Amino acid sequence: MHLARFLHSNVRISTPFRSVAFRRLSSTTTMASLQLHNSLQPGGPVPFVPKEDGKIDWYVCGPTVYDKSHLGHARNYVTSDVIRRILMHHFGYKVNYVMNMTDIDDKIILKARRQRLLEVEKKKTYTPEELKKLALDAFQQYAEKSLPLLVQDGVQLTEANYKEKRDAAYGRVLTGGTITGEGKPSDAEAKVKMHVANMDAAAEAISAGAIFPGSDEVLLPYLDSLYKETVDTSDQTMFTDLTKAMELLFLQDMDNLNVLRPTIITRVTEYVPQIVKFVERIVEKGFAYEADGSVYFDIVAFERAGNTYARLRPDSKNDKSLQDEGEGALSTNLGGKRSPGDFAIWKKSKSGEPYWPSPWGEGRPGWHIECSVMASDIFGEQMDIHSGGIDLAFPHHDNELAQSEAYYCDAAKGEHTWVKYFLHTGHLHIAGSKMSKSLKNFLTIQDALDTTFTARSMRIVFLLGKWFDGIEISPDMIAQAASWESTVSNLFTNTKSWLAESGLQSGVASLSLDASNTDSVLLKELEQAKQDVNAALCNSFDTPRAMQVILKLVNVTNSYLKDNKDANLAEVEAIARWITKLVGIFGLDANATAPYDGLGWASTLGADVDTKVAVEPYASMMKRVQQDVTNLKIENDVLASLASKDPVAEFEEIEKGGSRDIEQLSLPYLRVIAQLRDELRRIVSTQAPDVKKAILGLTDRIRDYDFTNLGVYLDDRPDNQPSLIKFVPAAELIAARDEKAAREAEKVKRKEEARLAQEKAAAEAREKAKVPPEEMFKADERYAEWDEQGMPTKMKDGSDVPKSQLKSLKKLWDKQKRAHEDLKAKGGL
Repeated sequence: MHLARFLHSNVRISTPFRSVAFRRLSSTTTMASLQLHNSLQPGGPVPFVPKEDGKIDWYVCGPTVYDKSHLGHARNYVTSDVIRRILMHHFGYKVNYVMNMTDIDDKIILKARRQRLLEVEKKKTYTPEELKKLALDAFQQYAEKSLPLLVQDGVQLTEANYKEKRDAAYGRVLTGGTITGEGKPSDAEAKVKMHVANMDAAAEAISAGAIFPGSDEVLLPYLDSLYKETVDTSDQTMFTDLTKAMELLFLQDMDNLNVLRPTIITRVTEYVPQIVKFVERIVEKGFAYEADGSVYFDIVAFERAGNTYARLRPDSKNDKSLQDEGEGALSTNLGGKRSPGDFAIWKKSKSGEPYWPSPWGEGRPGWHIECSVMASDIFGEQMDIHSGGIDLAFPHHDNELAQSEAYYCDAAKGEHTWVKYFLHTGHLHIAGSKMSKSLKNFLTIQDALDTTFTARSMRIVFLLGKWFDGIEISPDMIAQAASWESTVSNLFTNTKSWLAESGLQSGVASLSLDASNTDSVLLKELEQAKQDVNAALCNSFDTPRAMQVILKLVNVTNSYLKDNKDANLAEVEAIARWITKLVGIFGLDANATAPYDGLGWASTLGADVDTKVAVEPYASMMKRVQQDVTNLKIENDVLASLASKDPVAEFEEIEKGGSRDIEQLSLPYLRVIAQLRDELRRIVSTQAPDVKKAILGLTDRIRDYDFTNLGVYLDDRPDNQPSLIKFVPAAELIAARDEKAAREAEKVKRKEEARLAQEKAAAEAREKAKVPPEEMFKADERYAEWDEQGMPTKMKDGSDVPKSQLKSLKKLWDKQKRAHEDLKAKGGL
């Protein structure tokens, strides 16, 4: 980020105060015009008509809380948050937003149980040989199950032969190719890389004789295969401790991404009795059956009754791999099913699994049944919106629909509609593969915010893509998002600085706006932008189009201001405030609250922050600068007045007005400093050299350190115009200052290196010039005889020196003579 990105404006903006109060321009926003992409109705968007006018019941599939959340989760939940905010704050709906936390399922059981077994194993006493054998047995089993090409030759796999086998079997994948040698890498290749990474770590650990923790990932499934039935699951804390910790991390991640908390959070373990009753009714209605302690949904019976199965993904109806994935790793190949597609809605618990009582024996809920029961408990027999990632469409959401519609169906009324609108967010991809916990190819949200994104920049990236399309994170997308943010931030920064220069700093619209001025270029652009954004949002929340409209409006405004020196500040402010409202609706400002009537990124102090304490750094800086100016002992009435000025009354007036905006509250102090600096810059050329040097040092310090460290940028303008005070994040200004200092240091370094090289060359030239021309060729072993001037006449082999060579040698001799005589003339000899 460069300081040059801030607009150095010489625009003189008029500030007319008219009798007409500031009011928003007309808005075409209507609930009736909204259309949505609905996964239940393939094709284009369809009209959105909720059950009840002005209200929306929305259920979103929450995370399975067994690991840290990653960018794929961010894509899903930030996108849902954007839609939710648009529905509430643009269209005016009241949204009841319910999210479940899957706190018991096969993945959670496996992770918690395996971690418990590994903890027990680490406490056992082993000899080094026994421990190595344990690791090698796990190593072999892991390869057999996850990387079978490593062991297809029947030779025992060891840490010694592993790398050779790995490269021969999977080298093509590891160098960016595919397993088959055709097409582009996808999830299958990502899975191979994950397993290879686990094997690499284990091989290194075994070689080093330090089994833990390097071999943990291969030991976990091996220990589970040996001891899973020994785990006492009557104590469910091994599962709940894990899920409670992961749920807390998930909610913290969502807070950090400025995702609104759900209206209601539900958890599977809190709904088991209701789940049992729900399953009982489905069985009673003939749509499910018990087999060996488990209960399966009967797809044939469901369809025979006139219902439709796999409404979302009919083409996946017979996909066995997806069916198995839906059943879970602990529940595949279960016996007793009447049809391969039937799915478990209640699972018999095996040894090593948690359990609850039921009419069919001790068991646990199926994965899909949880959402049906929890959503039905809150919304009843129908909801407006159900959402989740596209990977949940089949089998999870299709199975939810089937079992819920079976529960509520009435043959006399026909097929039941449990969900009116299904919204599926697109995947987030990295290097061609879906980001997922199971593939371990994910960047956690926490790491992403620490290294690559801010909450705002990540949200902008998602806003630049349609919510139902996939997104491939790339440097170009990140750069595009940064450019969008920078452009909008500049408009906010400049507009606020112009208002401050004009003495206008109200927390609400501070100017009058003549909305009847039909000749205004800017007002016409604003009105068109409003219509375009509303049309985009009505078209199934087309945020990429809305973002383009905002960017175009900012660029048009900047272009207009460049060519029109007397623009109406009221119109510029109206544009900035409208964009402020939109970025608030999109959730791009974590400090802003609805109805987003402020100007620019919010800088409101927290409720527990004392305003006087908050402005103390600015007041202290002002006093320090005032003293520094006094110490210059310059006779100047303006400086004397400013050096003794105390703006506390102005601050208190702003405080009494109810403002908690740190920018407004600090401005009285910053303005005194800026005016002092402006006056010093005005008179510096008339001062004595020593005073001039002191002034320049002080003015530079104020700009580059005092202001920068507090997140304030001074925009110096020509022709004795007052500097504009601009609020910019301190981190950005400090980074720009450091970057500038680094460039200057590099420039000084290069200049010094050039000076030293020049001195070295000059010294070498002097040494060379000390040699008389008569002697310069006599040290050359190619020659045997020379004339009285020292010119070679005979070669070493006795032949004459070629005439063509003599010509070149004579030029060198003449040059040396001139250099030697010149050095002698300067007294260098």
